[in-house]
Parts: sequence; C-alpha cells; structure tokens
Amino acid sequence: MPGASDQTRRVKILNANWVPGSDGGDGRFEVMIVTDDDAQHTVPASPASMTALVALAQADTVLAWDPDNRTLIAANIVGRMPWTTRDDSP
Repeated sequence: MPGASDQTRRVKILNANWVPGSDGGDGRFEVMIVTDDDAQHTVPASPASMTALVALAQADTVLAWDPDNRTLIAANIVGRMPWTTRDDSP
C-alpha cells in the first residue's frame, strides 16, 4: 500500500490497558497490537486517541500496523482496498 513499509501487517488482535491518573485525571492507555505474523507491538495512546481507535476498530475497517513507521493504517473507511480481501495479505 502507498506509504507503508514492507513490514506492514494486518492487525489480528488489538488490546488496551488503562492506568488511571493518580490525581484523578484521565490516566493513560497502552495499546497492544498483534499482527497476522504474531508479532506484538505496544504503543501509548491518549484517552482521546483511544476513543477514535475504538471507533475505527468497531467499524467495518481493516487495520494494518507498520512497525517501521509506527503507523496504524485504517483501510476501507469508504470503499474497499484490494489488499484487504481475506487472503491474509497486507
């Protein structure tokens, strides 16, 4: 896909841990991304970005993780990309 590295893989599992703020603030999230090659990656996320991430994950999208560029790609927001067919190719 344009702009993605050769290491980009489809997201298979997406988990998040939340640590509450000690001062009663929003706290922080840590997202674990498991790609279709079973590689695990963790990235921090703000509460606001976590809201957007949950919405994208619940929508009819395909997520891909580019570890080289530390970029989460959301495909098929509108329309379908050919690489998102279920043949497991990123």
